[in-house]
Amino acid sequence: MKDLSSTALPEAQRDERTVAVEYASFRLAYLCLSYGLLAAVAYRSFVHHEQPWDLLALVVAGGVVSAGYQAANRTLGRRWAWITGVTVLAAALLAAVAAGVLR
Repeated sequence: MKDLSSTALPEAQRDERTVAVEYASFRLAYLCLSYGLLAAVAYRSFVHHEQPWDLLALVVAGGVVSAGYQAANRTLGRRWAWITGVTVLAAALLAAVAAGVLR
């Protein structure tokens, strides 16, 4: 059996570009998982008429963990607070309208 340990490629050096690319890939993976879960929520809700709260909780938990980590490291600003407030208000209004229509 051939020893492959001596022919392995050297590990990439971790410079700023490598870290930036790595973080960008994590962001894309997070977006893929979040929107995939939202699509699964919509599918289960509209096609199978199931209550998909378990999957929706995963989407919300992912956002809370991300925001909590950023808040703990003091990287959130006023713009983030403004956008989050407007989003929560819009979601509440949309939910109230949907509840009124479905009633």
